[in-house]
Amino acid sequence: MEAPAAAGNLLSFLLADKSVRGVILHGTKLVEEMRHCHELDSLETLLLGQALQVTVLMASTLKGQDEIGLRIDCAGPIKGLVTEATASGEVRGYLQRNPMPPAASLAALDNTNNFNSCQRDGLLTVSRIAGHNKQAFRGSITLQSGHIASEVARYYLLSEQIPTAIHLSLRFDSQERLTGAGGLLLQALPGASATIFAQIEQMTNNLPSLGQALAEGQQVEPWLNRQFAHFQPAVLAKRPVHFRCRCSDQQMHFLLYQLPLANLDEMQANGPFPIEVNCHYCNKKYLFTQADLAKISREKQASC
Repeated sequence: MEAPAAAGNLLSFLLADKSVRGVILHGTKLVEEMRHCHELDSLETLLLGQALQVTVLMASTLKGQDEIGLRIDCAGPIKGLVTEATASGEVRGYLQRNPMPPAASLAALDNTNNFNSCQRDGLLTVSRIAGHNKQAFRGSITLQSGHIASEVARYYLLSEQIPTAIHLSLRFDSQERLTGAGGLLLQALPGASATIFAQIEQMTNNLPSLGQALAEGQQVEPWLNRQFAHFQPAVLAKRPVHFRCRCSDQQMHFLLYQLPLANLDEMQANGPFPIEVNCHYCNKKYLFTQADLAKISREKQASC
């Protein structure tokens, strides 16, 4: 079977005499697929799109069956979000509140992505799931700025002692349609000069919009070489990324099976049918008939 076309491309590279590692993402199609699946408006696309892209960047060092997750719980209009990415380049995610309140609008932005998306009351948690044993390692920080890029960079510095700089950028046209999306993550390797990385971090904070460049038809590698020419980027590899969910009929069947028997019996008796169960991560709808619920109920009774 022919592999599906990639929704984005991730380019890994080194800077400054191989003392800084980096990854850069062309994520326009990736974010657009996410927007379509979740039926998001422009501001919702901006917020979840930033998180989705940074999670892909964070997953760039994973191997084998490893996974990484980003979770934000906050008091802002989205209430939080969840994103996950795998070593194979698959990513998925959702907003805790979708749709957002009507008062929230992209029109309030200056199109520089300066939106305090998560307020300052909240928690950012990064989870790493290692290999087949699915053992999870978690680290958390309290939110300060509420801006996803700066919060993730601060997480790396505080929790993993890795100096990190991140640039996330999405652009929209006058009709609030997504036209470009991209992201960049840079990290100091052991032994890197603190002075040099401070210069790179300052440059990253003042970069022109990658999303705008991609909207104009530019490609990530020439853009990278132009912006960081002084530090001589050396490209290592390129790999595809996909917006893809691992949900299935079996998983949704199991979720219903986990309900108390009394709830299953009530649903079976009263409906309405078909019962619709949505996957949080991709918004796919799974339908269950009255006969399906009767079967699940029998399975539940047999296990009691």
